[in-house]
Amino acid sequence: MPLKIRNIILVFLILTGFNAARAQDSTLIGKTLRWDLVKCIDYAKKNNIQINTLRLSQLTSQQEYLLAKAGRLPSLSGSASQNLEHINTNSRNNGSVSTVDSNGVVINNNKGSSFIASGSYSLNSTVTLYNGNFINNDISQKNLGVQAANLNIIQQENDITLQITQAYLTILLDKENVIYDKDLVTTTTAQVKLEQQRYDVGSVARAALIQLQAQQANDKYTLVNQQNTERGDLLTLKQLLLLPSDVDFDIIKPDTITPIDTITAFHDVEKVALTTRPEVKSGELSVKIAQYDVEKARAGYKPTLTAGGSLNTGYTSGQGNFGNQLNYNFNQQIGLNLAIPIFTKRVVKTQVEEAKINVEQSQLNLRNTKTTLSQTVERAFINVQNSKSQYDAALEQYKYSKESYRIASEQLKVGVANTVDFLLQKTLFVQAQQAFIQAKYNELLTLKIYDFYRGIPIKL
Repeated sequence: MPLKIRNIILVFLILTGFNAARAQDSTLIGKTLRWDLVKCIDYAKKNNIQINTLRLSQLTSQQEYLLAKAGRLPSLSGSASQNLEHINTNSRNNGSVSTVDSNGVVINNNKGSSFIASGSYSLNSTVTLYNGNFINNDISQKNLGVQAANLNIIQQENDITLQITQAYLTILLDKENVIYDKDLVTTTTAQVKLEQQRYDVGSVARAALIQLQAQQANDKYTLVNQQNTERGDLLTLKQLLLLPSDVDFDIIKPDTITPIDTITAFHDVEKVALTTRPEVKSGELSVKIAQYDVEKARAGYKPTLTAGGSLNTGYTSGQGNFGNQLNYNFNQQIGLNLAIPIFTKRVVKTQVEEAKINVEQSQLNLRNTKTTLSQTVERAFINVQNSKSQYDAALEQYKYSKESYRIASEQLKVGVANTVDFLLQKTLFVQAQQAFIQAKYNELLTLKIYDFYRGIPIKL
């Protein structure tokens, strides 16, 4: 993988994790963690902020679905009012003022005013009997919305899975490079020691010793840089997982990395992807949801039939006993209401046409999703083929370069090879070794991504 592309990927992963840094699991603070790839993926699925945000959206969709189902139920409301009226009775009773006792009896007095209490109480209920099938269509649409929300969660889980896999394999690549670099430093150190002994007895020139010492310093520098790279990539994965900053985190290296044996045919993987991938299913649901909007808009052309009923009573002070008044004034009402749209100033027609446009847009979005997915799968297929060829070539180059380096090392020991020739062979070997390691993990990554599109979970 070119260094520039690698850096772009790492920056993207860091930013993705940094945006959600505040969601860190406080129960892990101060702990030492050693996780394999499956554990990393599982933890990310549970704690990733984007995924949990979509889970909340799914709960909202569930509530909207329950609200739509409740549209079939009747409504019931109650109301009560209590009033106290103050009136001036001088002109009505020739100066005699009436008040009311606790039993509702008017008492005359000479203060020139009185208070009249009154109240009314009611229960009202309405239920929709027919509204152009709007409620049923709304229920079905909201149910599809819940399904689409679930698919969005799965799609985000797929995205985070690929990001975690990329970061994890990058660290494995770093660890293997560190192992090889340590081995080079050990070998170079032994060669410098031997060359120093020869120089001390005058069997080699100082220039040869200096060249090996320079190579030793270069190998140590390379090792330090690789160790720094590993620490940086571990930090990237740690932030992507939203782990607390003071957690001692590392990954578990698998025992073996199996090279690609066979590659599944592209059209087989494409067929599976177009059938099972959540983005396609979500696009199909979006089309159906848009179609329900058309049916709901068309309900505006149809009449609406509702039934209603009410219970009412009330009382007024000064007109008898409170309980008797409530019973005497108690009345019941039931009825039907039919509303027929005749002229809506094109409101309904506009709503229907706009809903049809949204259906066409949803169909275009679905077509684009399928096209993009097919292209992605094809690119993944080509990447697997290329990485396999690259791995095979790198492996062969590594074998020959390793043998040449071994022979050059032996010749240097016995003094039949000069330092320049040896360092040339070593440079070729190091380049071949780095190419081989890179090719091995690139092959593994492309294969896991390709298999992921045909529904195989990622694990090492």
